[in-house]
Amino acid sequence: MPRFAANLSLMFTEHAFLDRFAAAAAAGFTAVEYLFPYDHPPEVIADRLKAAGLTQALFNMPPGDWAAGDRGLAALPHRRDAFREAVTTAVAYGRTIGTPLLHMMAGIAPWANTDARASYVDNARYAADKAAEAGIGLVLEPINARDMPGYFLCDFDGAVRLLDEIDHPNIRLQFDIYHRQIMRGDVIRGLEQLMPRIGHVQIAAVPHRNEPGTGELDDARILATLDTLGYAGFVGCEYRPAAGTVEGLSWLRRLSAT
Repeated sequence: MPRFAANLSLMFTEHAFLDRFAAAAAAGFTAVEYLFPYDHPPEVIADRLKAAGLTQALFNMPPGDWAAGDRGLAALPHRRDAFREAVTTAVAYGRTIGTPLLHMMAGIAPWANTDARASYVDNARYAADKAAEAGIGLVLEPINARDMPGYFLCDFDGAVRLLDEIDHPNIRLQFDIYHRQIMRGDVIRGLEQLMPRIGHVQIAAVPHRNEPGTGELDDARILATLDTLGYAGFVGCEYRPAAGTVEGLSWLRRLSAT
């Protein structure tokens, strides 16, 4: 069975953010991820992880001004300085918290725009270099256009072509099962083909992004496929509990019993 990481941005929201670490541990998780830790000092988060006996799996680089509509900066040529500041912040947090991976969000930009593509490639190389100096890996995630309209990196084949163009040993693919199904389906074949390039996996049921096993996919079979393929990383539970986080964990208990 894969190793699961609770996503504390979507799960355990019955608690204040800093209290979600203990709640996740009490529910049986051994690892966590989340979108952004930057509202809190990294030392505080590191202390919460240690106190709860949790492993950090991943978090995102600063996305810019989220409230104003920013969804990352990498593909925005006019935000180069802000992007580099974000890299510095993310790496500093990553060192203190002890994350093995950072997710670099692309931003809202047309996929066909050559300036956006050039900016993305250059910024990815810069971020990967800086992360590598701290012993941290970088992942790139395609995100579906239904949930995030206008997002630059919205295609798996395009993401692979970008990985080839960037050509950096410290960058891998973040394979989100929910996004993959919405974009093009063929989830198991995609995992089989892309496994050598995958650095992190996330899961949620399609179409409503609730608990695994409540949607149109055979999530148990998909998770078994990860085992068969030898995936050794974490599976981030990036889903919205339908009716309470702990109440919805029966899917995890069923898997643990098999």
